[in-house]
Order: sequence, then C-alpha cells, then structure tokens
Amino acid sequence: MDTTGLTSFIRFVVCGGGVGLLSSGAMLLLAGPIPFAAANALVTVVSTLLATELHSRFTFGGEGRASWRVHLKSGLTLAVAYLFTTGAMLVLHAVRPDAGRWWEQAVYLGASGLAGLGRFAVLRLVVFARDWKVPTASVVMSVT
Repeated sequence: MDTTGLTSFIRFVVCGGGVGLLSSGAMLLLAGPIPFAAANALVTVVSTLLATELHSRFTFGGEGRASWRVHLKSGLTLAVAYLFTTGAMLVLHAVRPDAGRWWEQAVYLGASGLAGLGRFAVLRLVVFARDWKVPTASVVMSVT
C-alpha cells in the first residue's frame, strides 16, 4: 500500500473529514439536551476511536485493526482536540453570546479542521511512525 505523505494526507482528509462531518451532526443533536462540554467530550471520544480505526486500516497503510497501544497514543491527541474545539466555542460565545447554530457549526468545524492538521502530523510522525525513507540532500562543497 502506498503511504507517501500526500497519499496519506488525502486519505486522512477523506476519513477524518467524514468522521468530522458526522461529529458535527452529532453535536447538533446533543448540544441542546446536554451541556456543550459533555456533548463535545462524548463526540470527541467516539469520533477519535472511529477515526483511529480508519486511519490504521486506510490512511497509514496499516495491517488491520489498530492495537490498544495505537488507540492510547492516538487518544492523547483527544485531549488537545477537545480543549481546542471547546476553547474555540467558549471564545465564540464570549465574543458573540447570541451566536446561532450556523456560527457554532462554522467555528466548530474550523477548530476541528485545525486540530485535524495537528493530529495528522502527530499520527504520521509518532503514532503510526514507521521507518519512513527520508531523502537526504548531499552537500557538495567546492574549493576554488
């Protein structure tokens, strides 16, 4: 399976973006009946588990299901994503207390997207790290 950076990123966007859109819909359903922070925590945990499985199988050329170790490493990114998206929503409501659902969705998806870029880097370089072949540049010095 081809696991170049660009291919992995495209797969990450497709898998993670799909899970992100599902998460956004879940937030719409849950944020009213339960407090936002609790809804965000629940959605973040479930979406992280789902996304980790998808990334293990498709994004980073895994050999099947993600191990518990991979889930635990990936779960560390959960706290950062949760704090980032929750912080973004708290800032939105501090700046615009009357923000409607469309603003909430725009801010939530934007924050999720930024958190996702950071997650891609951590997942590729740490969680699913392999012996990636990094081209080295030769330095040629000439003395005249």
